[in-house]
Amino acid sequence: MTKIKDTIIEAKDFYGEKCLEDNVGDYIFSKPRRPAGEVRIYEQDAKGRKKLIHKDNLVTYIGREMLAQRLVNFDNSFFATPTKDEYICWFGLGEGGVRPADPLDPVSPINNDQYLYSPVPVSDTTGSIYADFHTAGESFPGGGTYSYTGSYVKSFDISGISFQADALNDSAQLVIQITTTIGVNDANGYQLSEAGLFSAESNTGGYSGNFTLFSRVTFPSLIKTADRRLIFVWYLFV
Repeated sequence: MTKIKDTIIEAKDFYGEKCLEDNVGDYIFSKPRRPAGEVRIYEQDAKGRKKLIHKDNLVTYIGREMLAQRLVNFDNSFFATPTKDEYICWFGLGEGGVRPADPLDPVSPINNDQYLYSPVPVSDTTGSIYADFHTAGESFPGGGTYSYTGSYVKSFDISGISFQADALNDSAQLVIQITTTIGVNDANGYQLSEAGLFSAESNTGGYSGNFTLFSRVTFPSLIKTADRRLIFVWYLFV
């Protein structure tokens, strides 16, 4: 029996210091408001012990327009997508998170990212937990073409979503934890180095979009094989 190796990737999305400061003075105009974050990658041994093998920063921006509409249940007429009816419910992977000359050197996301840089299918088939099926050569949002044929996003397991207390804010329930497992049959053969949370109007298998990249993370390339599970633990601080 083949032993399954678990790799745990923790990503944290939160707003940096003074990002939402209530200020009508010069400060708010002289300095951009930027979300910040953190990514940690662990190898987990058979006894459940975790060893930190990489830590990098995460910057996220795309999806805030979706979130603004969602909060007031009103569409922004400035653009057609995203819409107020979208919510975060899909997860995608890619190979475009590192410098070509060094697969261990991630390139940090930028606020204006519209999509994963080099998306790969989570599955080469369709199914109840997969969606956004494309054929190699089709165009993807933000420019570029899909290199492979398959389903490019996987839905969250509802059991992998939980709310947690924020110790820095009087233990208010301000933290959303989303755990997604890329199992032994998912994304095999790819050198994964980026991942994203996507919003959509439906989490039904086979859904064809629109999909909005809510958040993107990059990390050193990990070769996904059938004897390896990737466990992504994504924290959203609201």
